[in-house]
Amino acid sequence: MSPRFLTLEDVQEVLNISSQQAYALVRGGDLPAIQVGGRGVWRVEADELEKYIARLYEESRQRASQTRSAQA
Repeated sequence: MSPRFLTLEDVQEVLNISSQQAYALVRGGDLPAIQVGGRGVWRVEADELEKYIARLYEESRQRASQTRSAQA
């Protein structure tokens, strides 16, 4: 069974990004996350990460479609 929550390190690995980029996604609200415990450690729900990735795919499709339309 996959874990429900992922660390920012897990997010980095899945998206192949730096720790600063992962932190910025969370702090900026682009990737929903929660802070857990006294030290405020960030956790991202696995489903939210999948939704974020799906959103990026859709945005990429729309940009590609607009580019093709502009070139025609």
